[in-house]
Amino acid sequence: MRLLLLRHAKSDWGDSTLADVDRVLNGRGKAAARQMGSYLQQNTLFPNRILCSTAQRTRETLSRVLPFLPHEAQIHLISDFYRKSDISYTNLIRKYGGHSQALMIIGHNPATEQTAEELVGTGASDVRDDMLAKYPTAALAVIDFDISEWADLRAGTGHLERFVKPRELNLPPETGSIR
Repeated sequence: MRLLLLRHAKSDWGDSTLADVDRVLNGRGKAAARQMGSYLQQNTLFPNRILCSTAQRTRETLSRVLPFLPHEAQIHLISDFYRKSDISYTNLIRKYGGHSQALMIIGHNPATEQTAEELVGTGASDVRDDMLAKYPTAALAVIDFDISEWADLRAGTGHLERFVKPRELNLPPETGSIR
């Protein structure tokens, strides 16, 4: 099974009257989310289930990734991914992941980073070191597991297949099909 762990793209801090949950993406964040969508498409990294925080910035990240996914995925907006964004998402993945072969989480830090750190047991050391050094906005960890359902997820059992940051992609943000 494969976990696609995507941190939301860069948000806008310009409107101090907005509650944290209502913050939107800034221009750089919008472009980065599209870049990650294009990357997913070009590398055939297609989730069949997406669990997304209910925060505005995560939903906007999702909306910019979706046009690059060629098939339908079950999408679940789950408030616990926002409310529990300061702890690991592992228990939420066990609870909501089901039997999906490719599960995408669109969440927040520090929980996204903590989840990746908790779950990864193997992977190229330079890639792991890069992920552990900083998990920037719109970064994606692809972690593979030898399990048959997400309820069986255990710490340290994942293989970090790749860690991708949008600034390293050098892709034009408008690539890909738009629905």
